Amino acid sequence: MSKRDRRDALRRRRAFRLPRPRFLIVCEGTLTEPGYFQETRHLERSVIDLEISPGGAPKALVERAVEKKKAAERLAKSQQDSNLRYDQVWCVFDIDEHRLIPEAKQQARDNGIELAISNPCFELWVLLHFRDQRAHIERGPLHHECKQYIPGYEKQLPTAQLHPRCDVALRRAKDLDQWQKSRGCEGENPSTGVYRLMERIRSSRRPSNER
Repeated sequence: MSKRDRRDALRRRRAFRLPRPRFLIVCEGTLTEPGYFQETRHLERSVIDLEISPGGAPKALVERAVEKKKAAERLAKSQQDSNLRYDQVWCVFDIDEHRLIPEAKQQARDNGIELAISNPCFELWVLLHFRDQRAHIERGPLHHECKQYIPGYEKQLPTAQLHPRCDVALRRAKDLDQWQKSRGCEGENPSTGVYRLMERIRSSRRPSNER
């Protein structure tokens, strides 16, 4: 092989990119969660598809996620392209006063759907970017606390401002999870599984030197 041929072959190898893992995130909220994950997609250079199901109960969200996952699998099979499948499918919702939570969890397990549940709500994940929270807290006080740290915060999160604090939020959420488990109170108020989803997203991001 000539030097020119070797250089051309090397350029072709460098141009090759392995496809990044595709995430489907089905959200209950219409503003806070979708806005957060849309911005996260850009900041973390990840492939994320969002499905917004406003007002949906957890079981309905899981059913929607299963439907979307199976549809993607059928499309991948018909197009003979495995990259059209979702590598990970998540449902993000709050505990609130929802019924049928155990049924939603069982259906998710049966279909390979991951859950990121917050108790009492997604704003707990936001608050953990700024401080620990071990005491029981309700939705109203949580919103108030978030406003103390994020002037002007209502429902549109300044994700770019939160992003530099993500590492500490991950640590606090993980420590909180372990603390609740050690007390036999897994998933109780306060707790959030959003950190597990964020860990997966961050592990899939494109290297900063790739375009």
